[in-house]
Amino acid sequence: MKKIVVSAPGKLMLLGEHAVVYNHSCIVTAVGQRMFVTLELLPEPTFELEASDVEVAGYKKRFASLGEGDIPKGARFVEMAVKNFTKRYPLKGGVRITTKSEFSSLFGFGSSSASTVCVIKGLAELTNTNLSSKEIFELAYKTVLDVQGKGSGFDVAAAIYGRTLYFVTGGKVIEPIALDELPLVVGYTGVKADTVSLINAVAEKAFRHPKRIEVIYTQIGDMVDEAHAALKERNWPLVSELMDFDQGMLESLGVSSQRLAGMIHAARDAGAWGAKLSGAGGGDCMIALVSREKKQAVSEAITKVGGQVIDVATNVEGVRIEL
Repeated sequence: MKKIVVSAPGKLMLLGEHAVVYNHSCIVTAVGQRMFVTLELLPEPTFELEASDVEVAGYKKRFASLGEGDIPKGARFVEMAVKNFTKRYPLKGGVRITTKSEFSSLFGFGSSSASTVCVIKGLAELTNTNLSSKEIFELAYKTVLDVQGKGSGFDVAAAIYGRTLYFVTGGKVIEPIALDELPLVVGYTGVKADTVSLINAVAEKAFRHPKRIEVIYTQIGDMVDEAHAALKERNWPLVSELMDFDQGMLESLGVSSQRLAGMIHAARDAGAWGAKLSGAGGGDCMIALVSREKKQAVSEAITKVGGQVIDVATNVEGVRIEL
């Protein structure tokens, strides 16, 4: 086999943002929009990348130089994934990679982690390297840390395992939650969040107020654990109340925004069970848990205050071979 196509889903965080970076739990769901990565083996030890979604074209590099020099932002995760895989499982030749996403990198759906997972899964298949899901996670999570320095790995886990997961920092726990549905409305703010900057800003606040921030993290972790049990029972009203409480905690951390708050309150006023930001904050997306009867009204309310409602399937399959 010399060529393969792999896909992995994006993600949405249900509860647990920021606290999950510091050894607490979160709940994440995989979304229907997928990242597609085509990998083709080359005879020479070169790395080639075409990633038009992130404005990378005609990018080439010798394997010996992977991870070195000025790497374009859109190439960093894929290049480091190739480097980390081939360092552990050497290739005889090289690889040409093409990425194509069904979702904009602006949405905060985890396109970088999805592409990283696809690359590692694809290289394993092409080289007949038998990797378990946990081994793929470890390589992909290392790649994320190599590129951005910080991160919990929940988006990597969502891309690999799919469905809806209870997750603890670094993959210490990755537990699928059996769900038939997760009735969410998703609204995009129109603002791209800078995850690393937001994580660093919260870290600086924690340095100044360590006890207070740890109390917030502990509260968020407790909410996640309670929501985990509530989800198993399909107790949507309780899950929604916990989402609203979590939003309050995230506002205390300073990661919400006027646009997010407007969309969240509009959703609640229109009859959503609960609503909160999803992800690092500052922009990206908000989510609302809704009944079928209120879905249209909530969607219209989010749009009316300037949000973009995104049609998103949740609880979908993880990484898979397409071709």
